[in-house]
Amino acid sequence: MTTAALLDGRVAVITGASSGIGEATARTLAAKGAKVALLARRADRLASIVDEITAAGGRAVAFPVDVTDAAAVKGLAQSIEDELGTVSILFNNAGIMLPAPIEELREDQWSHQVDLNISALNTVIGAFLSQLVASARNAGVADLINTASIAGKNLFPTFAVYSASKAYVIHLSNHLRTELGPKDVRVSAIEPGIVGTELQGHVTDQGATDWLEGSKDTLEWLTSQDVAEVVAFTVNLPRRVNLQEIAIMPTRQTS
Repeated sequence: MTTAALLDGRVAVITGASSGIGEATARTLAAKGAKVALLARRADRLASIVDEITAAGGRAVAFPVDVTDAAAVKGLAQSIEDELGTVSILFNNAGIMLPAPIEELREDQWSHQVDLNISALNTVIGAFLSQLVASARNAGVADLINTASIAGKNLFPTFAVYSASKAYVIHLSNHLRTELGPKDVRVSAIEPGIVGTELQGHVTDQGATDWLEGSKDTLEWLTSQDVAEVVAFTVNLPRRVNLQEIAIMPTRQTS
């Protein structure tokens, strides 16, 4: 069976799909035969990506939404099922990284990271969970993949709240596997090291910015496509195989 055949008929929802890892994964899964629903705030950017996927022979639909808006996300779930079919793959990828020294008391940034990295992640899972379970019941497998980070396990000065939010993602994913695995829904946490995306562009702390930029002198950052290929590999595994945690590191990054 070819890779494309393995994904034919599967419906994938991808959050944070307007750039970076989300965009690359949407393009990759569509190229391999999945029907993809792209969720993000930037409607114009989503429309452009959908046009390019469609021109390449794939099937994609844009659903502009702020995933921190719980009512809006829940309202989209039925629309996606009506237009594309029952969701079989959920790539919960939207997130933000805002490091800053804890003594600066950047409560606005703390709240933003908790709202997007934790609360919105929970909302998206809740919105599509029944479809994942139904898909697994009918087809024998479904996939829930959450984007965490190696920061969820390692220690980095000024990254405390971001790292804690990603530790939550890892722990939640592991717990959900105990509930959903017996229902043939595979649950995975993707834990990348440094990836070149828009994420770094949101960083306002100069010390963190200098550290990130300085790392380019000693290691080659991962690309979004690197992570997308791992996601595609994960959902293509035999039904009996669940990669629970997947750490993806630049070769020269040691922590």
